[in-house]
Amino acid sequence: MRVGSFVLAAQFPGQGEGEALHRAVRSAEVAEEAGLDSVWLAEHHFVPYGTCPSALTLAALLLGRTRRIRIGTAVTVLPTAHPVAVGEQAALLHLTSGGRFSLGVGRGGPWVDLEVFGAGLAAYEKGFPESLDLLVRWLREPSVGADGERYRFREVPVVPRPSEALSGGPGPEVVVACTSPKSVRLAAERGLPMLLGMHVGDEEKAEMVALWREQARASGRSPEEIRAAGHVSAGVCQIADRRTDAAETLLKAMPGFLKQGLEAHMTVDGRHRVMRDPLAYTELLCGLHPVGTPRLCADRLAATSERTGISRFALLVEGSGDLAATEENVRRLGAEVLPHLG
Repeated sequence: MRVGSFVLAAQFPGQGEGEALHRAVRSAEVAEEAGLDSVWLAEHHFVPYGTCPSALTLAALLLGRTRRIRIGTAVTVLPTAHPVAVGEQAALLHLTSGGRFSLGVGRGGPWVDLEVFGAGLAAYEKGFPESLDLLVRWLREPSVGADGERYRFREVPVVPRPSEALSGGPGPEVVVACTSPKSVRLAAERGLPMLLGMHVGDEEKAEMVALWREQARASGRSPEEIRAAGHVSAGVCQIADRRTDAAETLLKAMPGFLKQGLEAHMTVDGRHRVMRDPLAYTELLCGLHPVGTPRLCADRLAATSERTGISRFALLVEGSGDLAATEENVRRLGAEVLPHLG
């Protein structure tokens, strides 16, 4: 089992953006010190829900500040970025970090980002498969051209080629954020592992893994390839000596953050959106994920792994909104939870 942290760089009420970003960087540095496997970085635009606008840029900084831990994006939003530019940056990070970079990508949402970056609603509604395929080709082939609906260009060489690193091994892994059966099938057809969100529980994640395996088999993926797929489960982790104390920490801090952050999202086309109740959502997260004593947290992770078949975790550790408390939470995760997991 491989346990990592999930970093939103969340801006809690009363905090500045620089404070949120500093906490994000420190939590990643402490994650390496604590023995965690990975750090996964979120990306958002124009909202305090997450103050990091470029997960790739923050990944570059953290790869330079660390020596062992894997750094990944969760996720780089493809509809608002050119897949070749993303591929070039991913190759650069893969080569210069000795293979410690993972590229998580996703479709994002129908937000105003599509207007600001000139992508348009079509890039969100139907352009993701084309972008994903172009990106994967860039990371796997020596030269690439395109003749698709959105991207058309003559064949050009891939420089630098990520597959030339590490004794001729493959380039960086690509993980796809999946929130629907359609996205699960898309990832499975291409043999790409999934990143599953913190808003769903073990039963739904198990169903998504089963669908992925079924679709992967139907697409001709080998049994070895299917078994080796390293799906990632996102969640929340808050550790305390009593479960009530851990839950109280999140219930005091997260509803205010969620209300402020979720309300700030603007749709690109004025479509109606229903915002989750912040308190009810925090309570849901406390019930779904490792929130409580170290032993309880370890048991919860082990149970999720057994029920879903997922062995990689990206856990939100900044739910208190406080730097010192976040650092302590990460250290306890490494020192008091990981030993129970073997």
